[in-house]
Amino acid sequence: MGKKVLIAGALTALGFVICYPVIYLISGSFMGNGELGEGLSPILKNGGGFVAWHVIPLFPTLKNFVELLLDSPEFFVMFWNSVKITAGVLAGQLILGAPAAWGFAKYRFPGRKLLFGLYVLLMILPFQVMMLSQYLVLDELHLLNTHLGIILPAVFSTFPVFIMVRFFDGVPDQILESAKIDGAGAFQIFWSIGLPLGAGGIISALVLSFLEYWNLVEQPLTFLKDPALWPLSLYLPNIDLNDAGIAFTSSVVTLIPAVLVFFCGQEYLEQGIVASAVKE
Repeated sequence: MGKKVLIAGALTALGFVICYPVIYLISGSFMGNGELGEGLSPILKNGGGFVAWHVIPLFPTLKNFVELLLDSPEFFVMFWNSVKITAGVLAGQLILGAPAAWGFAKYRFPGRKLLFGLYVLLMILPFQVMMLSQYLVLDELHLLNTHLGIILPAVFSTFPVFIMVRFFDGVPDQILESAKIDGAGAFQIFWSIGLPLGAGGIISALVLSFLEYWNLVEQPLTFLKDPALWPLSLYLPNIDLNDAGIAFTSSVVTLIPAVLVFFCGQEYLEQGIVASAVKE
């Protein structure tokens, strides 16, 4: 019993340390300019010293939220940009990724393992490695400085396919053979059997993709030159003592959709993480 209490206490303390930056962020969004200036001035004004911070604001206020949500039209423009980019990516990955994953999982064709291996290789390459080639291709297609230039490369991301393949592999072949005997075609089998039985993997892949592309930073900074096209993840003004409250508040508001999606899809997300860790 004592061992369990000790482990629970250690995990609780570790969880608090991990969550402290978020708590720090939330508390800052409810602070007024005076309290924020007092706390941040050692690093933003004097350039030295340590931040003095209260987990619970001494004088909580909703002023920052009112200013951001009622007096910052550019915030809503960027919010809509994020919605368009993220929705376009998820729709494209669902339309193209699910059939591709089904093909890898249930069809045997020459070069299948080699092609899937290339998929995995592309999955582990960071954006910095592919940035120049993507930039040149998008420039040739005249898609730079457009939302489609962000959406199109993401639609062909390999990670969702990798996650879905693991789930489609679990669909019993006997069910597919029975459907073929009953006269079902390839598309009907995929639509009526593959998608329902692989729904957990599809939702898991979409949740992971949402968390990634809702918080996208590097691609918009590289491919979008017009600030009016930037997503919400780039709506962080230069932090100084005058707009620190807006910076904290915009970060909190940006975090809310990701947190909601995470908790709604947590069960499927855990399944996807487990599936991605299983070797063939």
